[in-house]
Amino acid sequence: MIPGHWRPHHREEDGELLGYLVPDERERHVPVTPFGYPMGEPDDEHAARAVLDSHGLGYLADRWLLSVPDQDTPISVRIVEVSPRRMRVANDDVGYERVALGHVFVLDVPETGRLRRA
Repeated sequence: MIPGHWRPHHREEDGELLGYLVPDERERHVPVTPFGYPMGEPDDEHAARAVLDSHGLGYLADRWLLSVPDQDTPISVRIVEVSPRRMRVANDDVGYERVALGHVFVLDVPETGRLRRA
């Protein structure tokens, strides 16, 4: 579940959640995705909001890499669904044969560092 001190940031046109502003110890804000992935460096609130606005939700279609326990290198995945508590990513790595293509991994939100942009 998203921590209570994270401030939601919604797209002005339709109210869609673009991400959160996470305060740091220096009273700056880190812009993060709805699943907790940092989208920029800590900055003032206005700049952090601008980062989220500029990215929109397009990053959901990007390639992502997931660290899995039985593999030395991360595998390629695509984001399938994100909710306030869980996210689902599907295996998109033809070289990873331990599960079928399309196999869904369920991750907690905020995501704990297993997922990164490719």
